[in-house]
Amino acid sequence: MVSPDISIPSLILCFLLLVIPLAISYRIKLQISRTTIDSVFRMTVQLGMVGVFLTYVFDLNNGALNLAWVLGMVTIASYTTIRNVELKMDKLLLPVILSFTAANLSVLLYFNEFVLDLGNLLEARYLIPIGGMILGNSLRGNIVGMGDFYEDIRRNENRYLYSLSLGASRYEALIPYIRKCLRSALRPTLANIATAGVVFLPGMMTGQILGGASPILAIKYQISIMVALYVSTAMSTTFSILSTIHTAFDEYGLVNKEIYREKGTRKGKGKKKNRTHWA
Repeated sequence: MVSPDISIPSLILCFLLLVIPLAISYRIKLQISRTTIDSVFRMTVQLGMVGVFLTYVFDLNNGALNLAWVLGMVTIASYTTIRNVELKMDKLLLPVILSFTAANLSVLLYFNEFVLDLGNLLEARYLIPIGGMILGNSLRGNIVGMGDFYEDIRRNENRYLYSLSLGASRYEALIPYIRKCLRSALRPTLANIATAGVVFLPGMMTGQILGGASPILAIKYQISIMVALYVSTAMSTTFSILSTIHTAFDEYGLVNKEIYREKGTRKGKGKKKNRTHWA
């Protein structure tokens, strides 16, 4: 059984559903109408371009090109993480890229080799979609984890310095913050794992069933991918925090305040003021 095609008129009818949240926004003045339209427009254009490009990538199925695509996604995910947690790009981008690559690519290749038992680990039809799912989940976890970690350090500077003054090493003083941020980063994924199949049907399982796969096969795929998502999120968030500590803190354990970006600022939009105090 093949999934029914969605025609352009049908897609337009789907977009008409947006009238409902737009009406809610207008009625109670949420002021998100423009953001909603902009986000949906960008999503449509981006996915349309990706769909066209992936058609050629899948047809070519060149291992080097497929791997380059995944590494490009890793770079964008790393950039997005740092931008969303209000840290400076030039200070932390490289360690975060390396952390994302080490964690997500290793889980992805392990999954393709030992779970799917593929003859070609770089098969485009598996490498890119599964890599996208793994990276998307890691991205959310890293935004929460890194954001919580550096914001907690920022808010609790005196408590952190007090631990250092009592003779704690940098790692000993930071471990409570690391524990807290990792719990925050992993909690959403754990909640999804615990409620999958009861509260909601996950996307991969639904997609396979719509594509004609048997429910049992779809369930096996979904169980496998959710384990991979959890492991990759745990690894990438841990690696990102540990790898950026060397840049964010000096040899005495003091935080380098230059890693923080002034909230609400973007590169090229005027001069940034130097931070002289903790928020």
